[in-house]
Amino acid sequence: MRKIISINIISLILVIPFFISGVSFAASSNENTIIVGVPTDRCPMIYIDDSDGAIIGIGPELLRIACENIGYNVEFITIEESSLKDALDNTSYDIVMPLGSEIESASGQSSIVSDDLMLTPLTVVTSEGDNVSDINRAKIGMLQSQAGIADTVKSLYPDIEVILYKDMSKCVDALRKDEVDALLHNSYVWSYVLQKPSYIDLHVQPTTMLSIEFRVGALNTPENQALIEKLNEGIAMISDTQRQAVILDYTSRKLYKYDVQDYLYADRYVFIMCAIVIVLVALHFLAKQQLLKKRTKNQIRQMIDYDSLTGALSMAGFREKVKELLLENPSTPYIISYNNIKNFKFINEKMGMNSADELLCFWVEKSLEYFSDKEAMARIDADHFAVLCCLPDDNGFEAMETNVFEPVKKYYINQGNDYEVQISSGLYVLTPEDYKNINVDKMLDCARLAEKKAHLSITGGYEVYNIDQWEAGRLLSDICGHFSTAIKQNEIKVWYQPQVNYRTGEIIGAEALCRWNHEKLGWLSPGQFIPILEQTGLIYDLDCLVWEIVCKDIHRWNEQGFKRSISVNLSRFDIEKNKNISKHFKNLIEKYDIEPSQLRIEITESAYADDNELLLETTAQLQDIGFEVEMDDFGSGYSSLNMLTEIPVDGIKLDYVFLKNTKNFEKSKIVVKHILQMLRNLKYKYIAEGVETKEHADFLIAIDCERMQGFYFYKPMPVEEFEILDFDNINNRPH
Repeated sequence: MRKIISINIISLILVIPFFISGVSFAASSNENTIIVGVPTDRCPMIYIDDSDGAIIGIGPELLRIACENIGYNVEFITIEESSLKDALDNTSYDIVMPLGSEIESASGQSSIVSDDLMLTPLTVVTSEGDNVSDINRAKIGMLQSQAGIADTVKSLYPDIEVILYKDMSKCVDALRKDEVDALLHNSYVWSYVLQKPSYIDLHVQPTTMLSIEFRVGALNTPENQALIEKLNEGIAMISDTQRQAVILDYTSRKLYKYDVQDYLYADRYVFIMCAIVIVLVALHFLAKQQLLKKRTKNQIRQMIDYDSLTGALSMAGFREKVKELLLENPSTPYIISYNNIKNFKFINEKMGMNSADELLCFWVEKSLEYFSDKEAMARIDADHFAVLCCLPDDNGFEAMETNVFEPVKKYYINQGNDYEVQISSGLYVLTPEDYKNINVDKMLDCARLAEKKAHLSITGGYEVYNIDQWEAGRLLSDICGHFSTAIKQNEIKVWYQPQVNYRTGEIIGAEALCRWNHEKLGWLSPGQFIPILEQTGLIYDLDCLVWEIVCKDIHRWNEQGFKRSISVNLSRFDIEKNKNISKHFKNLIEKYDIEPSQLRIEITESAYADDNELLLETTAQLQDIGFEVEMDDFGSGYSSLNMLTEIPVDGIKLDYVFLKNTKNFEKSKIVVKHILQMLRNLKYKYIAEGVETKEHADFLIAIDCERMQGFYFYKPMPVEEFEILDFDNINNRPH
């Protein structure tokens, strides 16, 4: 028993040293591993290897060599803090790297640093074309994790301003926005960062700003002092050859890897071209789709809007076409006709349906050959056709009969059959209301009623639904259709109605009026053709003709030694047609070498009542040239006393309508008397027109209105009669 116990004791004695040795080795193993906190955004100085996730770089490699030199292991951990100053306070790390010098931690504790692992040159980067002339007063951008180095920089350059940013992209944005003058970083890091394609506009300045020691550090405690002293032994054992080899190894590696944005930037022109091609292909596809859609729509519209047999419009298409034409041609006189072939059932039975269809097609063919683009034809049903055409004159009717109706009537006769086609037509002349409120069905109903009346006659023919409108439309057509010819053939004449001074008995001027000796209709009064020319927009051409003739006559009289002043009319339509009408009048007086005072310009009171700003501007422009501008027809129904204070005219032409009211003659005289008194007080020139009796003339002279115009003195007369008047004595006038 004792023997066994002795053996056990001996065995225990032999095992204990080994056990103690094993425990000491494990402890020694943990103590020999140094935990290093590092930022990992500084390739190639410190970064994470993509292949295995290990933290490597120039700094970690040199520290690993130093630790191996003293028998230590090293483990690197990415710091969670925003800067190394914050990381110093984290007890999870034994040391942090890199530090350039001793700094205070974020909590205010002092630190201790090792000897240099290496010297790292710091250089500045600027945008292309920029240069930092005075680094001492510059704004420098740096990474937040470089706060410790930033303190060192500010200690060396007291006037420098350092702004910290979260990452490199924020730094570059700040530089491009001129928030900072330059960026500061390790030259080795710049060699990596500036490989990014989109940073091609950044340039490293050739001069090194300063060199910072690359060290490790920790809080200044006795334990850390011992650790740093131990590390310094290992650092001292690193040869320059080893340092240069490590630096060369990492700086020569192609470490930068393109991300999606880099590929997009580097190959941006290729992507742009591809995008353009894709867009063009897409647009081409969409265009083809739109074309196909439009073609399909047109085919459907063709089926809806056109008659499949004859090619004429359908009823639906006719409605739309009529609306379109009336809106585009509001001044063109139109008629709508409803046409029917009499005994069409007999034609179908005797000639056959095919032959009857050919007759309908022939009718449409001849019609479309004759009608213009401003006209339209539709097949309503069977043998019923509707036509919108310009209101023809007598010659137009003859041409339509010759070119359309006669060939249709003799269609079978020309084929050797003894049968004449009979056609009945109803005509409806469009009224001004029809142009405002377009109702095609209503117009066709009226034309259909007229056609029924024509259908009852033996031979057919046509009937007009609204004969009064027909005559008015014919007159409009005769006037407008013949107007240009009338000007060329001198059918339109300028007549003059003298204006007199009743007190002195002298002729003081005249008003130019026009008369038209129509080739077909004879003499037309202005009341017949002027409203029509205004309605159709031709009044400006007429007025230009009158102004030209008047200026020509004044020039001739001047050469004969007679200085005469003539009033001409200027309408609102003229000013709307020619926005620079004042220049037109200026050119006229320069062309005929006459004075502005010899051409007085009358603008009707009703035109001013429209409160047209352009009219007021034109009046002022005419006065600036030297013309006298008169308000014509004052008192004819539109007058407002306020107009006299606001409208810049030189004179007033008083309409003598007041004295034509024989029932209230005395009241009218009071009104005229006070109007004249008001005009005198306002310093207006004035003349009374429409004076028809001696009583009127005597009353006007009694209230100090001596300038007059009217039938009592003279009616409008041709220029030949006007020129031979006795201008000095109106008592010699013919009665």
